[in-house]
Amino acid sequence: MQENNKWTFASSLILHTRPVRVSAKTLRYTHTFGLGGMSLVLFMLLVGTGLLMIFVYEPSPERAYQSILFMQQEILFGRLIRGVHFWSANLLIAVAALHMMRVFLTGAFHAPRQSNWIIGLSLLFLILLSGFTGYLLPWDQISYWAITICAEMLGYMPGIGQTLQRVILGGTEIGSATVINFYALHTIVVPLLLVALMTWHFWRVRLSGGVVVPRDAEQDPQAGTDYVPFIPNLLYREIAVGLMLIAFVLVIAIFFEAPLGEPANPGLSPNPAKAPWYFVGLQELLLHFHPVFAVFVIPLVIAIAMLGVPYLRYDSDLSGNWFLSPKGRRMAVVSAVTALLLTPLWVWVDEFVIGAGGLLPGVAPIISTGLLPCAVLLAGIIGFYFLIRKRFSASKNETVQALFVLLAVGFAVLTVTGVWFRGSGMALVWPWQT
Repeated sequence: MQENNKWTFASSLILHTRPVRVSAKTLRYTHTFGLGGMSLVLFMLLVGTGLLMIFVYEPSPERAYQSILFMQQEILFGRLIRGVHFWSANLLIAVAALHMMRVFLTGAFHAPRQSNWIIGLSLLFLILLSGFTGYLLPWDQISYWAITICAEMLGYMPGIGQTLQRVILGGTEIGSATVINFYALHTIVVPLLLVALMTWHFWRVRLSGGVVVPRDAEQDPQAGTDYVPFIPNLLYREIAVGLMLIAFVLVIAIFFEAPLGEPANPGLSPNPAKAPWYFVGLQELLLHFHPVFAVFVIPLVIAIAMLGVPYLRYDSDLSGNWFLSPKGRRMAVVSAVTALLLTPLWVWVDEFVIGAGGLLPGVAPIISTGLLPCAVLLAGIIGFYFLIRKRFSASKNETVQALFVLLAVGFAVLTVTGVWFRGSGMALVWPWQT
């Protein structure tokens, strides 16, 4: 009897944040790939391993690196715990980004899910902030100079850049105050905000009746009889995916140790000095655009567009299926191929043909490497939008999706370029030459 009461309590608690019934069509793994649940599992791994690491880690420039060494060499399973934490953090950023793309590419940001799209973008921002604040804490050369690069990028923001930089760093340079600030944000502030927003996010999914249902299920006259209880139909699938993910992270942590370089040396910069991989795309933009445009204008425009995309006036509602429709799938392929071809070409031309002087050498840099190339880029994006819409006689929904794929793949190419194709002095090299 007592066991039944415990199960009733647990199932009631789960159903407060999960739908009571879900469409059988949404149970297909390929509909969502379990990315939302995987994000939750990775977050729980981070919390669990992070709590254990708190007992050993000392947040000071003098003791941080040594405490990490002590954890890995003297604490039972310390190396494994740090490895699970490291790989969970990196996987969470990748999985959360893929989850955002899945939501967009299935049109799951339309009514009544607009507010949940905004919450999801906020969660992605906090996950990036968590990775950013945790990156410095080992206090080795890799982390110290990566955060130095990111802090310099913040300083390029007009008006608020220098103030924001001083607030985050706790002064004008990275030091004791920076470690304390990052430690407090990483272990207290950001996790609490993530828990609050994740709970709200799951609750909003519940209010919307679960994940978006494929269109054929909605158009089926018998769709009302297609719903099954969340427990056990979806719950058991989520548990299975979660257990496999935990096993995968454990295997990765066992065979691939979390990196730890030499102790941080403020007087000796590595060459090249790169930002964390999830910010390398922005660092790559800095090599091609004026800093104000690379760090502030372009990210701000994209952020506003992402926040506003659910509130555009669309001429059709195609939400539910991947890429919305067969036509939308073909348009996405064209967009991806276009980005895969043009982005590397643009990087090569800017590196070896245009050069540091920009499109108009001798003119003010903010114009020759900022305003003018951004105007050319914007004209190209607008031209692509109208060209592909006319070519495929597409709806606005399908065309906006094609534009999203173009920009997402382009940014992915910039990230890959910065991670693997930039060598000494951030010059373009082949990966085997780095």
